[in-house]
This record gives sequence, C-alpha cells and structure tokens, in this order.
Amino acid sequence: MVQPPCALRVTGSTGPSPSLAPLTVAFAMVSGRRLGSGTRGARNAARPIARTRSYLGGLLPPSASGKAASEHLASRAEVGERLREALPTTEFRAGPIIGSGSASFEMVRYLTERLPAMVTPRWIRNEVQPISIRDILQYLLAGATVDEALGVVEVGADAVTFEEMMQGYARVRGLRRFIFPLPILAPSLAARWVGLVTPIPNRLAVPLVEGVLQPILADRRRAVACFPAIEPMSYHDAVELALRKTEEGAVTTRWSGSSREGPEYRFEDREGLLREIRTRVAPIPPERFFRVFSSLGGEKGWLAWQWAWWARGLLDQLVGGPGLRRGRRHPHELEVGEAVDFWRVESVRPPHLLRLRAEMRVPGRAWLQFEAEPHEQGSRLIQTAIFAPSGLWGVLYWYLLYPVHRRIFSQMVDAVLAEAMSNESN
Repeated sequence: MVQPPCALRVTGSTGPSPSLAPLTVAFAMVSGRRLGSGTRGARNAARPIARTRSYLGGLLPPSASGKAASEHLASRAEVGERLREALPTTEFRAGPIIGSGSASFEMVRYLTERLPAMVTPRWIRNEVQPISIRDILQYLLAGATVDEALGVVEVGADAVTFEEMMQGYARVRGLRRFIFPLPILAPSLAARWVGLVTPIPNRLAVPLVEGVLQPILADRRRAVACFPAIEPMSYHDAVELALRKTEEGAVTTRWSGSSREGPEYRFEDREGLLREIRTRVAPIPPERFFRVFSSLGGEKGWLAWQWAWWARGLLDQLVGGPGLRRGRRHPHELEVGEAVDFWRVESVRPPHLLRLRAEMRVPGRAWLQFEAEPHEQGSRLIQTAIFAPSGLWGVLYWYLLYPVHRRIFSQMVDAVLAEAMSNESN
C-alpha cells in the first residue's frame, strides 16, 4: 500500500491516525531544534506506523576532529537516534542535496548567479560531499527493500569545497565568477548576507552556513557494501540535472497549485525563477478565456500597451531578434512549435492552457503562460510571466523593467477578462 505524503504531529503522545496503519515502510522527514519530552511522544507515536523506516539525516564532523556539530546537524542526528531507538530505522546521512528547491543548492545558485565577485570567509574552502537529489532518492528507495534496518549509512559523491561548488555551478551556467576568501570567520555575518542577497530566509541561512564551517565528509564504505549498484553522479552532472529540472518545472502546469485560492497578484522569487502571477475569476466557461488568449498577437496585438509591444519588437529587430514581423499563421488556431510574433508556442491544450516561450533578445529565458480552469463561480484565468535570469545582468534587467511589466501584464489580463466577458454577453 502506498500512502500519499502527509503531515503528522510528532511532539505529542497521541498515536498516529488509524488511516496510516499498517505500513511496511515509512520515510520520515523530521527535524527540530528542541527535542526534549516531544521526542518521547515521537517514539510512542512512531511504533505503530510501519515495520521499517528510512530517515534522511545530515553528515556529522568526525569525532576525532574534536569539533562539535552545529546545532542544526546535532538536532538531525538526535532525531535519527531517537527514531532508531523506537523502531528499526535506516538513517542515511548526507551532505548538501543538489536539486531544485534544496536550500543548499538554492544558496549556491543565487550567490553565484547574482554576485560576479565575492569576498568570502576562508571556510568556503572546507570540503563537503554533495549528492544529487536523484541519488539520495535511490538510496531511500533501496533502503526500503532490504530485509532489515541498516542503522547509519553515510552517502555522498566526490568531495568538493564550497568554493568549488559555486565555481562548478558557474561553469555549467557559462558564467565567470571571482571569489576572494579572506582569513576571517564570521558565520553570523555570512548568514545575514545570504539572507540579503538570496530569497533564503535567515532561519534557513544560519544552519546552512553553520554546516560548512568545518570539513564534513562521508565514510561511504557501508553505502558501497550495502548498495553497490548505486554510483552517485558527479557534482557537475547533478547541477546540470537540477537546472534542467528547474526549467521543466518552471513551465509545467500544476493544477493543484494553480487552483489554490489566493490574491489576484503575487510575485515569486524561488528556485532561480522570477514569476508574476495574476488571476481573475468570471462567471463564464474556460472556453471563453481560452478563445481570447489563444488569439493574441499578429494583427490583433496584445490588447494592452500596443505601442510598447511595437517598440519592443522594433528594438528586438535592431539587435538581431525576430521582432513582431513574424505575426501568426492563423488568427484563432495555434499549434506547438509555431511562431507568434517574437514568441514560440511551447504548449497548447484547449481549452485550458497556452504557454509561449520568448525568442526575443533578453538576458535569460522567458515564458508567458495562460491557464483557464473551472471554478465554483465559473472559471479562473491565470496569467504567469516567468523569467529565468542569466547572471546579474538578467536580474537587473527584470527589476529595472518590473514597474513597466507590472502595468503591461496587469492591463493585459484585465483586457482578456473584458473581451471574454464581452463575447459571453454577445
């Protein structure tokens, strides 16, 4: 039996929901700064859930070094210890996880993308052992197939320094970065700087920085002996995979996410992508919205700020881009791969989705997506402008034009709504 992911309160003495039992394997994602009596509740609640468990913890500095682990790493280790006391548990201990959404990877991504030159503390030359999220998932799944729990298993790819992680990311992205380590040790200042430059909040930046203050390497002998078929990919390959998944995830429609109630406008800066999301609700079927936004471009134009679109197209032509001269093949029909002015149709699914990829000259990659989905009041229109900036210039480009883009896209989505409502009345 496979259960979907769910949340359990593990700080009390109450047992788990009966709907969770019985399971064969449970994958635990548990962490906490203060365990105390709550851990006793976690032990009591954990016993009935499953016969075996896999827990993902963090690597610890070797005891021979005489250096204590950070509070965050010590907390994760204690959670693993308590879980092993309660039930047979395989605890995989890993270093930085390389994958879109991982806090460690996002810190590397944003620091490298946004800072062409960095003055850093000397401890960025400490060695760590990152591991791809694909590899750690393989270990977790493989751990679920063994007959008995294995206790602590340390995993990781080849050792690199944190400086090499940033430079390796830069090479994959085609960026040139200059890093100047200084003989200082100021983790609190470094954590605040990470919180300032990146979207990572300080509450996450502090444990991330504390985790690289000293070399932390894995003893992979047990991992090799127990799971010889798993060969962790290199850091370079892990970064390439993460970036590819980020781009695919950026433009993949998530119906569960888009249907959540929320404000009519929100801005997101996460996973290396900048998003402006606008929603409108109207008492009309999705087909009405789709008919309007699938006819944008060409002779009809873009419904708002037509002069600005014309000027942008002219500028694009002057720098070697396609501009607006391509128009569109048909006033109402679209097919994947065809051009619409300086856009390319990347996906179209009548009557719900249209996604356009920009082919204009910009310092990054851009998409414009429209969705129409059923709603209790009729249907919801969702317009998402997505930008993946390339380096600092890409970030500056976005924020310099943000005031203009905000007005253009806001008036565009309102114009789509007005035309759809007008067509309904007619």
